[in-house]
Amino acid sequence: MNTLLFTVAAYLIGSISFAVVVSKLFRLSDPRTYGSKNPGATNVLRSGNRKAAILTLIGDGFKGWLAVWLTYHFGPRFGVEDTGIALVVLAVFLGHLWPVFFRFVGGKGVATALGVLLALNIWLGLATMATWLIIAFAFRYSSLAALVAAIFAPFYYGLLFGSESGILLSVLAMSLLLVYRHQKNIANLMAGKESKIGAKKKQAEK
Repeated sequence: MNTLLFTVAAYLIGSISFAVVVSKLFRLSDPRTYGSKNPGATNVLRSGNRKAAILTLIGDGFKGWLAVWLTYHFGPRFGVEDTGIALVVLAVFLGHLWPVFFRFVGGKGVATALGVLLALNIWLGLATMATWLIIAFAFRYSSLAALVAAIFAPFYYGLLFGSESGILLSVLAMSLLLVYRHQKNIANLMAGKESKIGAKKKQAEK
């Protein structure tokens, strides 16, 4: 029962869409109505408001970190072990992808996934973030960076903790979902139509 409670709580935390919340606070257009129509930091950046984009990035990352950190530190006293942590990892991520508070229309989960990985292990998160940064700076495509980082994340986890942990399966599932959510971006990349990092709202809509 306690594992279920932690899992449901993680999903609800993940369902807080900071892209929408921050955009309302800054009186910006709903990020689901322009650019890629994805409620995430990269699309909020297309509004031209960097502060809003940074706050969105921090908020989405923090909720992923918070759900897993709380489970790591308080779960064991309630009998929540590795299986429960694995479920929380998936739950907070699924909450971001399909948030109950926003009619199940969510983002792609890059920042939330990073927050989760940082909570699981600081070196795991930093290695994945470094992978994203290298690809992003080299090619200036946020989606490509996210895809490469998603592919490497389970590999990094396996190197650090081995392949026997059930949490690895959750990390792998999270990576597969990230790739799935980037299907349109993959098609755009192949067609040379993907928007680069820093593209303005009007450019993204062309």
